[in-house]
Amino acid sequence: MAGPPLLDDLRAALGDAAVLTDPDLLRTHERDEADLCAAGTPLVVTRPRDTEQVAAVVRAAARHGVPVVPQGARTGLAGGANAVDGAVVLSTVAMDSILEIDPVSRIAVVQPGVVNATLAGAVRKHGLWYPPDPGSWESSTIGGNVATNAGGMCCVKYGVTTEYVLGLTVVLASGEVLRTGRRTAKGVAGYDLTRLFVGSEGTLGVITEITVSLRPAPEESLTLVAVFDSTTAAGTAVAGIAERGLSPSLLELLDRTHLTAIEAYRPMGLRTDAQALLLAAVDTGGRAAEDLARIAEVCEAAGAVDVWAATDAVEAAALLQARRLAHPAMERYAAEAYPGGNGGLVIDDVAVPRGRLAALLDGVARIAEECAVPIGVVGHAGDGNMHPNIVVDRADPASLERGRRAFDEIMRLGLELGGTCTGEHGVGLLKRDWLAREIGPVGVRVHQAIKAALDPEGLFNPGKVL
Repeated sequence: MAGPPLLDDLRAALGDAAVLTDPDLLRTHERDEADLCAAGTPLVVTRPRDTEQVAAVVRAAARHGVPVVPQGARTGLAGGANAVDGAVVLSTVAMDSILEIDPVSRIAVVQPGVVNATLAGAVRKHGLWYPPDPGSWESSTIGGNVATNAGGMCCVKYGVTTEYVLGLTVVLASGEVLRTGRRTAKGVAGYDLTRLFVGSEGTLGVITEITVSLRPAPEESLTLVAVFDSTTAAGTAVAGIAERGLSPSLLELLDRTHLTAIEAYRPMGLRTDAQALLLAAVDTGGRAAEDLARIAEVCEAAGAVDVWAATDAVEAAALLQARRLAHPAMERYAAEAYPGGNGGLVIDDVAVPRGRLAALLDGVARIAEECAVPIGVVGHAGDGNMHPNIVVDRADPASLERGRRAFDEIMRLGLELGGTCTGEHGVGLLKRDWLAREIGPVGVRVHQAIKAALDPEGLFNPGKVL
C-alpha cells in the first residue's frame, strides 16, 4: 500500500498546507449527505487551486495506484462523493474563483468550487441569471452541480445544469488536460464530449473549469399556493397545467409530512392540515397575472380546497424559502422520530412523465402502508421529479430493512411508470443496481467501455455509478 512516498509527492506538488492528513479532518471527508451509504476513510485530502495542481495530484495518485475521489461541498444525496479506504480525496473547495463574466456573450467561466448562489449573485450585477438552482444552492458548488447534472426548482421551465454547460476543462486519468465545448452561441464540431462529462459523477475525469451560458434576468414572478386534500388531486392538477400549455417557472409539491416538518423547524403559518400543497410561480411578463389565474383555475378544477396568491415579493420569497427548508426540516423530523436521535432519511429521487405523477403519488402512499414505514413526499412536480423521504431508525435492523424495501419498491414503480431512477441527485452508490436495470445489458456495456477508455485502471471514484 502506498504511504509516505505518495504524500511526499503530493506535498512537493501542492505544498504542505494543501495536503491534509489530520484524522479528524479525514473523517469529515468520508461521505456526502446520503444516509446509509457505505464510506471509507481516505489516506489524504488534497486542496489544489488550479488545473495544473489537479493534474499533479492525479499523476501522483496514478504512479502509486491509489484511487482518486473528487469532492465538492459534499451536499450530494446519493453517496457519489463518498470516499473509499486509502483514497486521495481531491477537494475542489479551494478552486473557488469566478474567472470571467462576459455580458456580451452571456457566459461565465468558473472554477468548480464556486458556490451556486455566489455565481448567481455575481452575474445578477450584470443583469444576467444562471437558472439551475438546486435546493442546496447556498452551499453546493458548480462543480458538484455539473458532476451530478443537478436540477432545481426553476428547471420545470428553464432546464437542468447540462443545458447551461458550454465547455469544460477536464483532467483525465493520464494527467492530460482535455478542453471540451465552446464559448460561442452555436457549435457542433465533433462529438459532444461536454455532455459526456456532465453527470459522470467524477468517474471519467476531474472537472477544473466550467463555461456556462447565462440568461437575461427574468421579470419578477407572481406566486400562488393551492391546497389539496389528497396528493392524487395535486398530481392531477399538475397534469392539467401541462395539458393546457401553461409554463410555470416553478411548480413544487409538499405533502403533509413535509408541511408539518417545515412548520416545526421554522414556523411560518403553513397549512399543516393539508394533505398536499402546490407552490406555483410564473414570470411571463405582461401576461403573468393571466397565466397565474389559469393555473388557479386548473387547481380548482382538480379539487383544490383553497387557492391564494402571494400578496407581494416578500411573501413569495418566504414561500420559496419554505420549500428550500424541506431537507433540513425532514432531517430534524427523522432525528426526533426515534429515541436517541437514531432517525435517518433514505431520500429517493424518482422522475416519471408528468401524466403519471398521480399514479406515482398513489403508489408511494401504498408502499408506505405496505412496508410500515413513514414516507414524506416533496419535489419538482412540474417535471415529474419527486423525492420520497423514507424515515428509518438506524438502530433497528427491522426498520432499516423496511426502509430499503420501500426504497426498492418506489424505484420499481418509477420504472414501471416509464420513469427514471434518478432525476437530479445522480446514481452514486445508492442506485447502481437500479441504473443497470434501467439502461439494460447493452447500456451497461457501453458505459463500461467508456469508463475503460478514459480510466483504464479504474482509479477515478471507484464503485460509483456502475
